[in-house]
Amino acid sequence: MGAHITDPSPTHKTILRAILSVALTGTVCATVWSAQSQTPDWQVAAGSKMVFEDASVRQNTTAPSPDEVGSNFPLGPGDVYIPNGGHFRAFNFPLVVYIRFAYKITDSQEQFLLPELPNWVTSTRFDIQGTAQGNATKDQMRLMMQSLLADRFRLAVHYETRQVPVYELLVDQPGTLGPLLQRHPDDIPCPTTFRSPPPSAAPVTIDSRFPITCGGLLNMAPSAPRRFRAGARNVPMELIASSMAGGASGLDRPVLDKTGLTGTFDFAIEFSPQPDDPSAAGGNFRADPTGPTFAEALKDQLGLKLKPQMGPFDVLVIDSVEELPAN
Repeated sequence: MGAHITDPSPTHKTILRAILSVALTGTVCATVWSAQSQTPDWQVAAGSKMVFEDASVRQNTTAPSPDEVGSNFPLGPGDVYIPNGGHFRAFNFPLVVYIRFAYKITDSQEQFLLPELPNWVTSTRFDIQGTAQGNATKDQMRLMMQSLLADRFRLAVHYETRQVPVYELLVDQPGTLGPLLQRHPDDIPCPTTFRSPPPSAAPVTIDSRFPITCGGLLNMAPSAPRRFRAGARNVPMELIASSMAGGASGLDRPVLDKTGLTGTFDFAIEFSPQPDDPSAAGGNFRADPTGPTFAEALKDQLGLKLKPQMGPFDVLVIDSVEELPAN
C-alpha cells in the first residue's frame, strides 16, 4: 500500500518517500475526460473558505533526514487526528506534503500530481505553524491550509476527470468477505485520536487484529520480519481502495472501489512488499520469500481482487505555484 511514492526528481526520490511516510503513517498515459468545477464532498461538509488567525511559513535548511521531520497530528487523507487546541505545527516537510494535506490527496491521486510539480516543491522544505479559533476539525484545518498555500505560494488548482488505466477493486466471491475484512460493529467505541482513555473508563475489548485508533490507515507490527502489515477501523471501502496504489503493494495505477460494499469496515492486510523502486529501501531490501504477495493477501485475507480497466478518475491539477520571495 502507499508507503512509497514516485518522485519526478530522481535526486530526491529516496528521502521524499521517507518523509511522506512520516507524514502519513511511473508516468501514466492519460487523456482529459472533462473539467470538473464541483467541490469535493469532504470540503463541502467542512464548510466554506477558512483561514488561520495567525500563521508563519519558514524555509528549513537543516539536513533532510526523515528523523528530523514531524507534525502535531497525522497529515494523511484519513480522519486520524490528535486534539491540538486549534494549533497546526509541522516542520521540515517539502511543500508537496502540505499540498497533499490541504487537498486530501490519496495515494491513487498522488501519481498524477507529482509530475506536474517543479522540483523545488518536492525538495525545498518548510516549517509551517498556524492558529485557528476554537477546536477545528482535521478537514477544517485542510481548508485553512488551502488558504495559506494560495496566499504565500500563490497556489492555484482545479480538478479534472481523466480516462486512465485503473484497477477496479471487486469482491472475489460475491456475498463472502475474507477473515480480515469485516463490517465495523456499531457498539464498539472507535476514537479517531490517539488519546488514552481516562483511568476511570470501563475497559473495552478491541479486536487485536485491527488498530485501536479509527478513521485512517495505520502501520501495524507484522507477524514476521520483512513483511508489511497495515490496517484500519471504521473506514469506507473507498478509502481502503484509494490507499492501495504505489509503495509496498507495487500497484502502478489508481484503485477504484467497485465492491458495492456500503458502510464502514475494519480490515488488516499483511504481505511481502513489492517496492516499485529498490532505492526506497536503501537498495538492500529483501522481502520475506515465504510471505504472500499483495494479490494473494488481497484474496485470501480480504476476499477481494483487482481487475485492470480504463476508467474515469478525478485528478487535482496545479495551475500555478510560486516560490517564497527571498528574505
